[in-house]
Amino acid sequence: MLPAESAPNLKKRHALRLVEETLADTPITVVQGARQVGKSTLVRQVLGARDVRVLSLDSAPVYNAAKADPGAFVRQSDGLLVIDEVQRVPELIMAMKDSVDEDRRPGRFLITSSANLLELPGTQESLAGRAETVVLYGLSQGEIAGKQEDFVDLLLAGDTSAMARRDGTLSRDDYLEILCAGCFPEPLTRQGRRRNAWFDNYVARVVSADARDVSRLAHLERLPTLLRLLAANNSGELVKARLASDSHIPETSMTAYVDLLETLYLIQSLPAWGNNLTKRVVGRPKVPLLDTGLAARLNNVTPRAMQPGAVSDAAGGLFEAFVSGEVRRQLGWSETEARMFHFRDRDGIEVDLVLEASDRRVAGLEMKSAGSVAISDFSGLRFLRDKLGPRFAMGVVLHTGRKAVPFGDKLWALPYSALWA
Repeated sequence: MLPAESAPNLKKRHALRLVEETLADTPITVVQGARQVGKSTLVRQVLGARDVRVLSLDSAPVYNAAKADPGAFVRQSDGLLVIDEVQRVPELIMAMKDSVDEDRRPGRFLITSSANLLELPGTQESLAGRAETVVLYGLSQGEIAGKQEDFVDLLLAGDTSAMARRDGTLSRDDYLEILCAGCFPEPLTRQGRRRNAWFDNYVARVVSADARDVSRLAHLERLPTLLRLLAANNSGELVKARLASDSHIPETSMTAYVDLLETLYLIQSLPAWGNNLTKRVVGRPKVPLLDTGLAARLNNVTPRAMQPGAVSDAAGGLFEAFVSGEVRRQLGWSETEARMFHFRDRDGIEVDLVLEASDRRVAGLEMKSAGSVAISDFSGLRFLRDKLGPRFAMGVVLHTGRKAVPFGDKLWALPYSALWA
């Protein structure tokens, strides 16, 4: 069972305010993210009791009408028109562009998509200057607990007094349960075999429908294998030749298949960060799955299988993916704008997650699956601190223990719950 404070809470999504603001000043508002992250639920919350026409392209008659005459389809309402799963008929994007060019009133269209529309052919130019996109990920731990997180802002502000107050109460077993539950709303309400069945059906749906809606790649039936391989390498760097060999996808096509999984919001890309600190930086990205519950299922691991001394070593990669996912979600509402990277050079110096703010402040995060932290765990963070000087805001090693402990100038060991506590 999940800890009591982690029971799913679907009443509040932190993206709600941003969607409302966008509707007020932008003709087309796009809410996009992986299927089943709660886009339709968010839209219903935004609309409230308003009398608005809502059309879903998952409905066969609606889909057929949109395909037959996209121009007429988008002009069927003088007020706000809501179109769900618009990626199924990308011709609607051009039709909306033409309609908005005639009438640029804000709040003309609210559309949802289970794919990144900016990655689909012909859509980027059509949306430019006419649309604003709100990316909705799975539930953050703060949303589940009913609070809005501020960890990213505090980290990049170097707020040591706030970090000192971030002791935790959860155990390693609690964290493993959180990892395996993931962030999709529906699996959070299930346990055991029923949760596993949901994840299995989800992967099948992505391959049979969503991927085919947005791609004409030749070997889409091999996507589940590719996804499993990426889940097994959740904290590792992307080596395309190895993936191609193991998935039986041509190496020359591998970039397109990885890009497709990112377009469907199943994985996230963490580029390598160098910033001229050293000429020996390794340039390959990491591509962890965005949902650790799905990754755990694809790895066929449970909390029990990740106990100390157990057969699986998947915990480290899942913790790393969990933190990068939580931080990416927080960047959607944090006051501080920042980008995410990882760092490693050929001398073995590495930092799991590097955040660089728009004003060039830098913070680093290291993830450990153990409850204790040693000074050696800070070697990569100390390297960044000493090289960057005043640009370095803070370095944190996250662990499964319960105490927030300082480890020198701008260095802290914190429990994972500090991300949302």
